[in-house]
Amino acid sequence: MSDIVGRRPLKVRNANLAKKIAKWLSDKNVKPNTISICSVVFALLSAICLLYLSYSEGYMLWLLPLLAAVFIQCRLLCNLFDGMVAVEGGQSTASGELFNDIPDRLADPIILIAAGYASTAIEWCYTLGWTAALLAVLTAYIRTLAVSAGAPSNFTGPMAKQHRMALLTIACLATPIELLLLGSNYTMPIALIVVIVGCIVTIVNRIRQAYIYLEGSTNV
Repeated sequence: MSDIVGRRPLKVRNANLAKKIAKWLSDKNVKPNTISICSVVFALLSAICLLYLSYSEGYMLWLLPLLAAVFIQCRLLCNLFDGMVAVEGGQSTASGELFNDIPDRLADPIILIAAGYASTAIEWCYTLGWTAALLAVLTAYIRTLAVSAGAPSNFTGPMAKQHRMALLTIACLATPIELLLLGSNYTMPIALIVVIVGCIVTIVNRIRQAYIYLEGSTNV
C-alpha cells in the first residue's frame, strides 16, 4: 500500500521481514501512535549520546557515537512501522496524522542540534546544528504547505529525512575512527554542513516543483 496518496514511498515496506515485524506488532496490539512517540524517545537517546561525546574519553569515545547511530536507526524503524501498523495493520485513527507528523518535527531537530554539540573541533559547530535543525523543519513545512495549496506530497531530496538520518548515521560511525586514529573530530561538522547545503537545495526544489504544478493546474 505504498501508493497511498501523501505517504512517503519506501521500498523496504515490501520486504518480508518488515511485513512480519509489522504484523507481529499489530497482533500484539501495539498502537501506531505509541510507535510514533517511541521515535522521539530514540531521538532523545541519540541526542544524549551526542551531547556527552565532547566531554568523554577512553572507550566512551567510540561507544557513544555507535550508540547514537543505533538509536537513529531505531528512530527510523519507528517511522517505518508506525505507518505499516496503521495502514497495513488496519489500526489507523483520526488523530494518526498528528502522531505521524509531529514526532518527526521533534525528532529531527533534537538529533541535529545535539550533533552540533558533539564536536569541539569548530568553535561555532553548535550553530551548524541549530541551522540544520531549522532547515530540516522547513523542508517538511514546504511540503505540507504545498499540499495544503493543492500540490502533491513531495518527499524528494537531496536531503529529505531519510537522507539526513543516513548521513548522520555514517557520521556517527566515522567519528570514533577519526577520534581514535587522528585525534580530531571534524566528521560531524562536515556532515552538518552537507545537511545544511542539501536542505537548502531540497527546499528550493520543492518550492519550484510545487510552483510548477500549481501554476500548471490553474492554466488547464
